[in-house]
Amino acid sequence: MVLKSCWKPDLHLQSFKVSSCPGHTVVRRPTQPCLSSAPPDSSAGSSVLIMYTTATPDLNLAQAQLSLDTGRSLKDHGSSTVFGRCITYLVWGERPLMTVGRAIVRFRCLRMTVLGHLRSWSCRWLPLLLLLGTGREPGVEGVTHYKAGDPVILYVNKVGPYHNPQETYHYYQLPVCCPEKIRHKSLSLGEVLDGDRMAESLYEIRFRENVEKRILCHMQLNSAQVEQLRQAIEELYYFEFVVDDLPIRGFVGYMEESGFLPHSHKIGLWTHLDFHLEFHGDRIIFANVSVRDVKPHSLDGLRPDEFLGLTHTYSVRWSETSVERRSDRRRGDDGGFFPRTLEIHWLSIINSMVLVFLLVGFVAVILMRVLRNDLARYNLDEETTSGGSGDDFEQGDNGWKIIHTDVFRFPPYRGLLCAVLGVGAQFLALGTGIIVMALLGMFNVHRHGAINSAAILLYALTCCISGYVSSHFYRQIGGERWVWNIILTTSLFSVPFFLTWSVVNSVHWANGSTQALPATTILLLLTVWLLVGFPLTVIGGIFGKNNASLFDAPCRTKNIAREIPPQPWYKSTLIHMTVGGFLPFSAISVELYYIFATVWGREQYTLYGILFFVFAILLSVGACISIALTYFQLSGEDYRWWWRSVLSVGSTGLFIFLYSVFYYARRSNMSGVVQTVEFFGYSLLTGYVFFLMLGTISFFSSLKFIRYIYVNLKMD
Repeated sequence: MVLKSCWKPDLHLQSFKVSSCPGHTVVRRPTQPCLSSAPPDSSAGSSVLIMYTTATPDLNLAQAQLSLDTGRSLKDHGSSTVFGRCITYLVWGERPLMTVGRAIVRFRCLRMTVLGHLRSWSCRWLPLLLLLGTGREPGVEGVTHYKAGDPVILYVNKVGPYHNPQETYHYYQLPVCCPEKIRHKSLSLGEVLDGDRMAESLYEIRFRENVEKRILCHMQLNSAQVEQLRQAIEELYYFEFVVDDLPIRGFVGYMEESGFLPHSHKIGLWTHLDFHLEFHGDRIIFANVSVRDVKPHSLDGLRPDEFLGLTHTYSVRWSETSVERRSDRRRGDDGGFFPRTLEIHWLSIINSMVLVFLLVGFVAVILMRVLRNDLARYNLDEETTSGGSGDDFEQGDNGWKIIHTDVFRFPPYRGLLCAVLGVGAQFLALGTGIIVMALLGMFNVHRHGAINSAAILLYALTCCISGYVSSHFYRQIGGERWVWNIILTTSLFSVPFFLTWSVVNSVHWANGSTQALPATTILLLLTVWLLVGFPLTVIGGIFGKNNASLFDAPCRTKNIAREIPPQPWYKSTLIHMTVGGFLPFSAISVELYYIFATVWGREQYTLYGILFFVFAILLSVGACISIALTYFQLSGEDYRWWWRSVLSVGSTGLFIFLYSVFYYARRSNMSGVVQTVEFFGYSLLTGYVFFLMLGTISFFSSLKFIRYIYVNLKMD
């Protein structure tokens, strides 16, 4: 066994025990640093510990304890994860960011030094795979254990307008108590995407030690700083702190509007905060901050050349609770800063169920009955139908047999059609995967950005689906430029997304918002797409092209296309798009409000079972509507169903975007350039994604239906 370690001067390993080895192995702090070049600056101390073996594949880490010169300590219990013939245990930063199996991994920054020779491919790629992790292992809360008197770090995170959830700024951008050197905390990819920028604060909190009105700092504010605070308070700025992964929130100040004549406008700043923390044993279960029984400091009446003296204080009160786990607390017991109104909404469920039952019944009873009559009439012997069959075939409702030589005529822009189907299939798999992961409890509602990280990772991994579906169908319908088809498939969503993100990120960057992604995160996401997403699309395309067979059409297609008779107005593309988009939208309209209230509001959506049910209803309604509209189109002797089937139900995305406009204007209090640009930019992308998904479901449902009716039709 080989053990390699590397330490910064302010970090040392006290004890290290390997359970499969007899006794204890004590590693002392080396006299010389083993890094050839110093790692990036880390405020809390950084380390990289890599242990590997070529003989024993089942070593377990029984206990590892790290102590920092600042007095903080960590203790973790877990097991290492075996990847081939290497065991890797990484310690980077202060707290676990993710788990793979039961391996606890810590990161402080994106740069990583690997010591020793890693013998397998999985060992070399393990740091990148772990960096892209989505969060902790299901069921692992990552609660730190404390002793009485141990320091509890309080991180300041962000501030922003209460009604603009995506408009956030760093807490230290306000004139508040700030340390001389700001030390940021290591964050996961999901937390960065969520706009988190945690930094250490001046608050000194120790486990189970109460504090009464301790002075945090003294400040002298000029008129410009006071005006900055006044503007923040008038826009209802709130702050977010984090204690042991528990977010605590409160308003920056107090504003009072009273009277008409005379009118009074009072603005005050909260200069004292009361922290309430509950513990069970050696773990923190709950944290909250309040300003009850505290008088705000007035910011009114200050002259331009006058300075305002402030003294910030805080109190800490600890209390013991019988609740053993954080997840056991009842919803709504988190202080009530954000509203909690999301409960099982039976009205939405009943509405969707009634609609889908009526629609499925319509398709099953009406259409199948009509089809049975059509098939019985069309399949009569020639002797029986020779007298009147010609008139029957010319009837508008029974004319779909006449176009049997044109119904499988390949459409124009077949490359674009196949790219739409491929990307739509990818997002169907992506959406289903995220909902299933949520149902399995893999996302913690208190874990910032976990779903964002999962969506990015799943998008990269499901790129093979888009490449396979697009290339497979493109080759089936006679496409030859499959390389161009792959490029079109991989660009169909990534290019609009990049353009939208560029505009939104530029607006955030210009306004100093924490929602603007750092350069390292942008490079990381670009690397994921270049090294994982695009290659998987190409690989999927190669497999799809090689496995494709000829298009199995039940009817032969003539060389000369049949003339399409004039169609009534109610069979036009616009009417089909209106009907085909409105009915699926009406099935999810009530649930859509709760989803918008979660994404663009302050709610926490945990009804993943209901979401899965509504998602299945949406797909079912889309398929049924597509079959019905395709039948009506074919009965009018119009064989141009390929693109019509995609547009008819795919137009649901347009209705979703129109609903987002209504939500912004009537159901939210969002305002400002930053929030408005992000809302409408990503709402457009959301409608586009729904267009791709539902258009794919609609097309394949129509294709299956058309194959069914023409296979059962006897041809001369």
